[in-house]
Amino acid sequence: MDEEYDVIVLGTGLKECILSGLLSVDGLKVLHMDRNDYYGGESTSLNLTQLWKKFRESEKPPEHLGSSRDFNVDMMPKFIMANGALVRVLIHTDVTKYLYFKAVDGSFVFNKGKVHKVPATDMEALKSPLMGIFEKRRARKFFIYVQDYSETDPKTHDGMDLTRVTTKELIAKFGLDDNTVDFIGHALALQRDDRYLSEPALETVKRIKLYSESLARFGGGSPYIYPLYGLGELPQAFARLSAVYGGTYMLCKPECKVEFDEEGKVRGVTSEGETAKCKKVVCDPSYLPNKIRKVGKVARAIAIMSHPIPNTNDSHSVQIILPQKQLGRQSDMYVFCCSYTHNVAPKGKFIAFVSTEAESDQPQNELKPGIELLGPVDEIFYDMYDRYEPVNEPALDNCFISTSYDATTHFESTVVDVLNMYTQITGKVLDLNVDLSAASAAEE
Repeated sequence: MDEEYDVIVLGTGLKECILSGLLSVDGLKVLHMDRNDYYGGESTSLNLTQLWKKFRESEKPPEHLGSSRDFNVDMMPKFIMANGALVRVLIHTDVTKYLYFKAVDGSFVFNKGKVHKVPATDMEALKSPLMGIFEKRRARKFFIYVQDYSETDPKTHDGMDLTRVTTKELIAKFGLDDNTVDFIGHALALQRDDRYLSEPALETVKRIKLYSESLARFGGGSPYIYPLYGLGELPQAFARLSAVYGGTYMLCKPECKVEFDEEGKVRGVTSEGETAKCKKVVCDPSYLPNKIRKVGKVARAIAIMSHPIPNTNDSHSVQIILPQKQLGRQSDMYVFCCSYTHNVAPKGKFIAFVSTEAESDQPQNELKPGIELLGPVDEIFYDMYDRYEPVNEPALDNCFISTSYDATTHFESTVVDVLNMYTQITGKVLDLNVDLSAASAAEE
């Protein structure tokens, strides 16, 4: 261990593993350590016995749920946008050869007390019960504008500069009502609050385009894909990748104390009396608690069920977004469900998550609107965790700290953090122009 490395990565959470893989592929000498004896950190995947140990301490899981090993319960479940940045990163690093993906059945939105399929194209808008007949026509025109929009072709801009026009102004041009704006902004563009309405419309238009292009990719009922056996496969796939490029992985390393020189710059990491020298450290917030601040907390529920979520066309994997306005809240709520068809539970069993940015200390009350959508549950666990973000100046101390995982059930915000960190660490922007078809073979 007494060697010198370009980068030492602490923690094997998803973000850290992706960065470790990217940096190894770039030819940097990487040492990756974790104080735990398992991969994944906060974003690990648990079997039934581990799940009970985490939430029920001494009890054993009931026999009728099936074999513990047949469960892979992701602690940070997030669906992957089929054409999104994460898939591009997976292809860029060639990690796709270690993973099998399967399309996710459904994408739904909660509106006026009911669950509806999210319409993503002009044709779907015409069929959707979310809107009345005149609103459908207006929405159809909006969708056609978005589908045809090309940043480089002014003819498609309809005289509007979307880097200046706000989302609110763009929507006003099409005369869409608040109800429609709500599902377009939160369930299609995946905005997490309503700030986007006063920001330039280009970003929202790009996000809606990404959604509809991802939806068209596998021709399924949603734009999302998910790995067979769950997200726990991802950190391990990146660990393999890193090893191929000469990276070193060490689990079960207690302490992992980051050492600094007189100027406050990182100089190495000490564990079990040995110090590995390095120029930079990449880690999750738990490894440098004095360089982070708490920015919020997430409330979540994890349920084991014996049926799909009602009103989702019997989807065996599904996301439902409950926009904040529909609930009179400050932030959206998310429902995630996966099942034996993605090999995360034994046959006939489903795993559902409900999560949101906490606005109180009572997850049971707060998550009620999402939990009521699930129908009967076999078991349910409630949990809250704090969210942190770094407050250090990486240019001064060479420490690159990821932000905690948010309440979303899709990967878009997580990947933004990873790509920003990559640019901070290397000084370059990751080229994500890849052949997207490289990941499609694995969908079944």
